[in-house]
Formats: sequence, structure tokens, C-alpha cells
Amino acid sequence: MTAPVTPSADVLVIGWGLAGLVATAEAVRRGKRVVIVDQEPRTNLGGQAWWSFGGLFLVDSPEQRRLGIRDSLDLARQDWFATAGFDRDDDAV
Repeated sequence: MTAPVTPSADVLVIGWGLAGLVATAEAVRRGKRVVIVDQEPRTNLGGQAWWSFGGLFLVDSPEQRRLGIRDSLDLARQDWFATAGFDRDDDAV
């Protein structure tokens, strides 16, 4: 068994989503030592962008209307809640 490592850093970034990665890049560019912590494994680098596969959600866009696709905020909300998964029961308060 190895002893725990106590990292030393100038900056601690919580979350390696897009904002965390940009904050890290800026700190490193300024010569700072950075430690990043995230609840996800390294394979999921990117935060919510990783989970959404970089997707954008547009509701009732001009392109949808042009193609005759019926959409509304209510339909989008129903779809999002039906597919969200809500797999974080252990995080529920």
C-alpha cells in the first residue's frame, strides 16, 4: 500500500468541464501549478460537454420549422426529462 499523496499547487480547479479546462490553461499560461479534481474518471474529460457529446439543444428553431418539425419548449422539456437518466441517486439531497 502506498501513502496518500498531498498535491501542492497554486490553483485548485474543481471540475474538468470546459470552464475548468479554460481556467487551468489560463493559470498554467501564467506559470501557476494547477491541480484539477472532478467526480468523473479521466475517460470522461470535458464535463457536461462529454455527457452531451457536444450536442446543442435548440427548441423550435427556424431550421425545424422549415423542415416541418413540430417542436415547443414543453415538448423539449418532456423529451429531456424522459432521456436524462437521473443516474445520480447517491447525490440526491
